[in-house]
Amino acid sequence: MLKKSSLALGGAALFLAWNGLLLLFLWSRPGAAPGSPDPQNPAGSSRLLPAQLLQLAQDAEAELRLQRDLLLQIQRLSRSQRQKTPKPPQIATSTAKNDDEDKEEEEEFPVIPVLVLACDRSSVRRCLDKILRYRPSARRFPVIVSQDCGHAETARVIASYGPAVAHIRQPDLSEIPVPPEHRKFQGYYKISRHYRWALGQVFRTFRYRAAIVVEDDLEVAPDFFEYFQAVLPLLRRDPSLWCVSAWNDNGKEAMVDAGRAELLYRTDFFPGLGWLLLAELWDELEPKWPAAFWDDWMRQPEQRRGRSCVRPEVSRTMTFGRKGVSHGQFFDQYLKFIKLNDRFVPFTQLDLSYLQKEEYERFFLRQVYSAPEIQIEELQKEAGRDSGPVRLQYRGRDSFKALAKALGLMDDLKSGVPRAGYRGIVSFVCRGRRVFLAPPSDWTGYDPSWS
Repeated sequence: MLKKSSLALGGAALFLAWNGLLLLFLWSRPGAAPGSPDPQNPAGSSRLLPAQLLQLAQDAEAELRLQRDLLLQIQRLSRSQRQKTPKPPQIATSTAKNDDEDKEEEEEFPVIPVLVLACDRSSVRRCLDKILRYRPSARRFPVIVSQDCGHAETARVIASYGPAVAHIRQPDLSEIPVPPEHRKFQGYYKISRHYRWALGQVFRTFRYRAAIVVEDDLEVAPDFFEYFQAVLPLLRRDPSLWCVSAWNDNGKEAMVDAGRAELLYRTDFFPGLGWLLLAELWDELEPKWPAAFWDDWMRQPEQRRGRSCVRPEVSRTMTFGRKGVSHGQFFDQYLKFIKLNDRFVPFTQLDLSYLQKEEYERFFLRQVYSAPEIQIEELQKEAGRDSGPVRLQYRGRDSFKALAKALGLMDDLKSGVPRAGYRGIVSFVCRGRRVFLAPPSDWTGYDPSWS
């Protein structure tokens, strides 16, 4: 930067000095000043005046052309130097504003980078195409692609986007020593290492205050950015929340109300698959980040600490990545059927205060436990869309798993928490009717032994 400034100042000084010398030279020439007498021919002075003025103008024009060419050369050199200096993605700031003005602008127009975790799937193009198509502002939603694996074809795909994305590379591609019984899980160790490095880059090196995390096999919905932008202030205000997810684990098309795509829920289950976190959470998690299986680690009580995430009725992401370290686990049975929202919901214009813990529990629990309790056989009969909500009650782990399996829900539990559940309650649609799969109203908490 100092070198560029010196170059520009030197060019400007040269320009001024040259023009000063030019004027001094021209005005010191005999007869150069308009109206001055010629001692050799006093009578002819007035006749020579137009010719002298014309010559002066021609001389000045020639010198100005030289100065213009010089300044253009300086400008081209300065631009060339700027292009050779790479810039990391940074949060937009202004040194001309005071701290209060910066804070107000950040609150009104927050900058939220999208961190895309990539490895060896050239299909990352499908993910990036949708992100770049739907993002409303390149400044407010910079895209950072962090690549592990060193896969050349994937790197070429990412590079083809040029300055539209920032491409960073995980430097450590070495094998990770693992216990003998975990040799087949080597990939999970590398994923966890990559997550730690990439999130460290976002929050430590680039110093962002929030970030959306996406993997390279996700496609986003048209209102993906609108959704996260709207819920970010709530995440910042409510300490009982620790993430916002774009994903509904039970979001198969037949199990959601696509006509109520604006519905949002609290969930005790960490969904991932397109999620927003704050820098403060990374400060908490980074020192104890796990060697492997980071997502299940996030679902443990020690990390969750009683906090919840926000999730949508209709998913704002869908996965197209059957290939991966999980070898397509759950993909054919559940994931490929997830409904991706296809209409834009103006979340930033909606009142989302109902998601605050006290208010949410007041209206949600009343809605659940005021719904009539029925048996699954009754629910499985044909029902119309005008039917009101109902409740199915479970009284233990085996009861929950049997009902979930019969209804087509994901029936696995992590640290005792059901997918998409809140206080043990899973909300979904069955045959056009809203159903709450719920524990008794005197529920006292999750039992990790249910996992």
